Amino acid sequence: MEVSHSLPGCTVKPPPPPLSLQGEYQRKLYNELMTNYNRLERPVLNDSAPIVVELGLTLLQIIDVDEKNQVLITNAWLQLSWNDVYLTWNPDNYPGVQNLRFPSSQIWTPDILLYNSADERFDATFHTNVLVNYSGACQYIPPGILKSTCYIDVRWFPFDVQKCDLKFGSWTHNGWLLDLQMLAVDISTYIPNGEWDLVGVPGKRNELYYECCKEPYPDVTFTVTMRRRTLYYGLNLLIPCVLISGLALLVFLLPADSGEKISLGITVLLSLTVFMLLVAEIMPATSDSVPLIAQYFASTMMIVGLSVVVTVLVLQFHHHDPQGGKMPKFIRVILLNWCAWFLRMKKPGDDRKAAGYKYGRPPQHHASASSIQMGAIPGQPPGTNGHMNIYFGYHSMEPQCCPPSSDSGVSCGRTNSSPNEEAEATRPLAEHGPEIQRILAEVTYIAQRFREQDEGEAVCSEWRFAAAVVDRLCLVAFSLFSIICTFTILMSAPNFIEAVSKDFT
Repeated sequence: MEVSHSLPGCTVKPPPPPLSLQGEYQRKLYNELMTNYNRLERPVLNDSAPIVVELGLTLLQIIDVDEKNQVLITNAWLQLSWNDVYLTWNPDNYPGVQNLRFPSSQIWTPDILLYNSADERFDATFHTNVLVNYSGACQYIPPGILKSTCYIDVRWFPFDVQKCDLKFGSWTHNGWLLDLQMLAVDISTYIPNGEWDLVGVPGKRNELYYECCKEPYPDVTFTVTMRRRTLYYGLNLLIPCVLISGLALLVFLLPADSGEKISLGITVLLSLTVFMLLVAEIMPATSDSVPLIAQYFASTMMIVGLSVVVTVLVLQFHHHDPQGGKMPKFIRVILLNWCAWFLRMKKPGDDRKAAGYKYGRPPQHHASASSIQMGAIPGQPPGTNGHMNIYFGYHSMEPQCCPPSSDSGVSCGRTNSSPNEEAEATRPLAEHGPEIQRILAEVTYIAQRFREQDEGEAVCSEWRFAAAVVDRLCLVAFSLFSIICTFTILMSAPNFIEAVSKDFT
């Protein structure tokens, strides 16, 4: 668009813009550079001199760490730079042309590959253009999703730090033909990962000498060092395991009469098995080391399993058959004496006995009132065996004398009656002698059954108290063992304090 400035008497036009000849010079330069250019030839003036290739890495993201298959997946850019002596020009002869871009398939590029690649195509980089300036400096930045093999050490899982190597080198050139040098790793554009914290990406240049050849083979190895974030695993695996192990201790607090002690122990054991299967699904099937969380689950399962075994023993003690015999002496000494004293436990009924002793012993009845003998009294006539025992036994229980009764003819206390009068008095008892003997036999049987029942209850009470002592002892022992295992196993990880301070706060 032309702009004219009108002045009085004349019209001034602006000067035309300068002509751009850059497109023509680029076309001319491309044709001149590609004439007689062979991409198979190393771009050096002296064929005996190596070409120096500098290799760097820009790490953008850690996409995934596959512990099961031991593969690291990263998004990265390679940074390759070298000097091509056949791609130089004088910028004064080609105005406006400072840089040229060549497809990587038209000029020489170093055959740098990822040695420990796990990709199906092996070379997972995208072949972009090569940027070349007038001095022959070439810059090649191929991006790619790199899949590399990585040995995952799960010994301290989930408080582990993994180091995965990315080993780059020339596939066909040795060190005398291609001198590979290392550049610093750029992590300024790194995207944080939700599972892993990037600690650093140090690099190292190595030279390997093989037995077959005397020339060196250089490579550049970048070590991706990352620390696992443990908040997810702590909330979904560790804390539920701690709570379940705490439920296992409730087995010893549950009364034996409830009938649910074994059910609770088995349920807790199955729950821990489910959590252990979840851990086994994400861990590699390796026998080199046992994961830390697997050690914790195994110790907790051992505690729960032992609690089930002890619960069976406690139930056997609690429901002990009184006909099975009394408690052995060594068990009575260990459980009822030592362990009960250590746990500050008292046998039920001891307090009542102590209170009874405080206020004196209760009065005892006369021997004739507590037991009735059916034997004959010396000096008694044969026809009055047993009846006089009842007579004297009965009246020995009376505290005071009573007036004689005409119905029974029994007198109280010591009287001066004659033998004929005593015979008359005992005659009604003699008439009912067989019935009284049967009643006495029944009373004797009932008393004997009460004695046996009291003895059986005493035996069962001892076994129940022993079961309670075992429950209390196992509660204390298993609680201490569980706490010690939890802190010993989890805090043995090298970065346990760092993980807790960074992930749980």
